[in-house]
Amino acid sequence: MNSPFSTSTLAQGDQSAGDLCLANAQLVLPDQVLTGALTIENGVITDITEGDAVPTGAVDCRADLVLPGLVELHTDNLERHIEPRPSVDWPHLPALIAHDAELASTGITTVFDAMRVGSIHGGKGRYIDYARTLADELLAARAAGLFKISHFLHLRAEICSETLLEELAAFGTEDRVGIVSLMDHTPGQRQFRDLDVLKTYVAKKRGMTDAEFADHVQNLLGLQDRFGARHEAGAVTEAARLGAVLASHDDTTPDHVATSAGNGVGFAEFPTTPEAAEACRTHDIAVMMGAPNLIRGGSHSGNVAAEDLAKADLLDIVSSDYVPSALLLSAFRLATLWNDLPRAIATVTSNPAKAARLTDRGALRAGLRGDVLRVHHSGAAHLLRGVWSRGLRAS
Repeated sequence: MNSPFSTSTLAQGDQSAGDLCLANAQLVLPDQVLTGALTIENGVITDITEGDAVPTGAVDCRADLVLPGLVELHTDNLERHIEPRPSVDWPHLPALIAHDAELASTGITTVFDAMRVGSIHGGKGRYIDYARTLADELLAARAAGLFKISHFLHLRAEICSETLLEELAAFGTEDRVGIVSLMDHTPGQRQFRDLDVLKTYVAKKRGMTDAEFADHVQNLLGLQDRFGARHEAGAVTEAARLGAVLASHDDTTPDHVATSAGNGVGFAEFPTTPEAAEACRTHDIAVMMGAPNLIRGGSHSGNVAAEDLAKADLLDIVSSDYVPSALLLSAFRLATLWNDLPRAIATVTSNPAKAARLTDRGALRAGLRGDVLRVHHSGAAHLLRGVWSRGLRAS
């Protein structure tokens, strides 16, 4: 399938572009680290030269690392800004701008903002339809040039809901939805195989009593029974209509992965077991894991550790998930684990860009977007000293 995200369409909403030369830097290229200078003109990388010379007007990086801007495929961070506490609806435009600035400050220069589609009405377990309205506000802010970095839409299709297909139908190809992920949070399987883990999660988030939680579980099981198969098939069809990359979520068994492959899934978000990750390899599905899992040394839900998958050569992409600053940190954690900095940086740059069918970013190469980071490294510390989006300072 051809990508809806050609270089020309990506320029829409990114009205500004700048010129920049970062010199005397350790450039992290796809296959090596090179002492040299990188030049950006009109927002595009035009030249990479070797050596420690600092031309007139260039930024002397003093041997700091220069990396491609980070590409984030799945973050819940926007939802945290629009609902900072349960049932607190924060004004959306200020929330969008604050979210954008926070991501820029962590080195993320491209983000697919995850929004839930699929509502549940009634009870403490309810979810309200918000994605269409929020997407309109995000797209308007992007068109007005209010963002520091590039934003795209990621629709989290909640299979276990009442209104999924109606909400998906409200989106069209003009929205340039980048990703549709299939979410099945039915209790007793995938992420929430352990009901005690689910209870801890929802009780803390929604303040449910034991009786309310029991009703919530039964309601979700009923929704799965009524809508599950139709919603999954419909979401796959809608993703194709929108021209979006399809992602799976929390695959647990080889059978889950085989179904994902049959649906045309391009990458797997957070497989929960080594067996599922191995099956993804068999089906040529890229594996994405969460940076918090990697940094903490394990999953907060008790699922497979990202580090174990990395050691088994079963990790392709890292997502910040719910901690934006964890993305850059996780890349350096992998660099130590693999003893290979370019390979580690690829998990947060070129690999996610490829998975999302973005062909104009994700690496330091002439002709690609001037999305770059300057990182000072001193022992175990890695300090972000500059973030540029299309050659313009973003942080």
